[in-house]
Amino acid sequence: MKNFIRIIKLPVFVIATVIVFLSFKVANDNYFELNKNLDVFTTIFRELSVFYVDPINAEEMVTAGIDEMLDGLDPYTTFIPEEAADDYRFMTTGQYGGVGALIGQRNNQVVITDPYEGFPAQKFGLMAGDIIRTIDGKSTKGLEYGDVSKMLKGAPNTNLTIVVDRPSSSGFETVNKTITRAEIQIKNVPYFGIIEGNVGYIRLSGFTDNAGQEVENAVKDLIQKKKVSGLILDLRGNPGGLLNEAVNIVNVFIDKGQDVVSTKGKVKEWDKLYKTYKSPVDTKTPLVILVNSGSASAAEIVSGSLQDFDRGVVIGQRTFGKGLVQTTRPLAYNTQLKVTTAKYYIPSGRCIQALDYTNRNADGSVGKVPDSLMSEFKTKGGRKVYDGGGVNPDYVTSTLTYSSIAQILSAKYLLFDYATQFKIKHPTIADAKAFHLTDNEYAEFISWLSNKEYDYETESEAKLEALKENAVKENYFQNIQAEYNAVKVKIKGDKSSDLKLHEQEIKWLLENEIVSRYYYQNGRTENSFSSDPEIKMAIKALSNPVVFSAVLNRTYKE
Repeated sequence: MKNFIRIIKLPVFVIATVIVFLSFKVANDNYFELNKNLDVFTTIFRELSVFYVDPINAEEMVTAGIDEMLDGLDPYTTFIPEEAADDYRFMTTGQYGGVGALIGQRNNQVVITDPYEGFPAQKFGLMAGDIIRTIDGKSTKGLEYGDVSKMLKGAPNTNLTIVVDRPSSSGFETVNKTITRAEIQIKNVPYFGIIEGNVGYIRLSGFTDNAGQEVENAVKDLIQKKKVSGLILDLRGNPGGLLNEAVNIVNVFIDKGQDVVSTKGKVKEWDKLYKTYKSPVDTKTPLVILVNSGSASAAEIVSGSLQDFDRGVVIGQRTFGKGLVQTTRPLAYNTQLKVTTAKYYIPSGRCIQALDYTNRNADGSVGKVPDSLMSEFKTKGGRKVYDGGGVNPDYVTSTLTYSSIAQILSAKYLLFDYATQFKIKHPTIADAKAFHLTDNEYAEFISWLSNKEYDYETESEAKLEALKENAVKENYFQNIQAEYNAVKVKIKGDKSSDLKLHEQEIKWLLENEIVSRYYYQNGRTENSFSSDPEIKMAIKALSNPVVFSAVLNRTYKE
């Protein structure tokens, strides 16, 4: 027997030795290739710096090399240079030192577009429409808005002097302001309240530090104090953020000890399972989660997990499809590398990462994924859900698109300018939810537009032009030129008729812009409720148990 044991021990030992040797050899080969290519790179760079005919910018060349190298990977693995550290800090914490205002660029001028209520810009009297001329005596002429943004930022409790041209009833007036910068903390929950009947609404715009606590506070206020009978959690346009905050938000609605998300990557020691770790705030109140193609990453963890637990219904459009986890690795000289280290999987076991993240729709969303490439999973209640790219809503709504004329009025700042003029003429208006333009006020807007330039091309005109280009290439155009000219005249964008034809959507946009002059960002949110198709559908579902059940079971039809 002992001899037999000795006989079988030898092959096992030999096999183990071979495995170790092969592993060592593979590792050595990898290290050799790495060192070899690094040596080639540094040698080339050294030769160029010494012998190239013109001086080279070392930082620009290396950064370009890094960016090109990372470009072959996924879109989320990026290099963060030292000068971008503050921007990255803002992305993860929501904090920066500054005045608290959004700015925009128009006609080579930098304009205040949205001062945040309660922050220095608004407190010290800056207004939407102010054209920034100088900051601390330095002219902004010729500067991009990104450069001006850097000038506005700075350490909290430091002062800056800003000179602006402010629109007035007689043209413009020059206004000087001295503003004390502050630590700007952008809320993850910029708004919550009751929107109609007994339905509560929470707008979640980010996943920086404390997002979970902000949602918890909002839910407690709405459910425990205001006694709402249903809740809307709005994640539309939310690009995501910190994964642990997504787990904290799910925990508000789900019992303690539940698996929410797991991460799996190359470094197995980093694989992790995230569970709810405390008692929830509410597990019973009917819940609707709103999403669209701009809902990504952590927003997809929340919406997908709540869908997997059958805790609420998801309404809107398919989400972005980002199921990749990034880790920030510190590098030399205060630079960082944000590198994709894992994929995440939500409770049903599905990964919402798009199968092909290199080809997307114009808005960045996932296109149609073939059924053959999608795998089926089950929610806690047995409903079918699928992977392959994003979270597919339980009730899908159409993407809201605006007419060409509405888009050009917005892009040319004409809605913006008229809202500024409206504020000058009207010191007060109705509250944000109730404010609507009268027919006479809309007629005044049309009259104001009469001498403004805003040429635009309709979709039909664009397609007709494409037809002409193809006909010219194929030598058919001479045969159809007369018909082409006739059709072109008929479909030529008529501004007057388009202003009437698309009156309702133009009114919505203009009302929202006007309201922001009086009630800032919260006013924009409240004013949008009456014209928001997803909000209307959510209210319908939360106000009628039969509709809610039908949406949950995906049998509801308008």
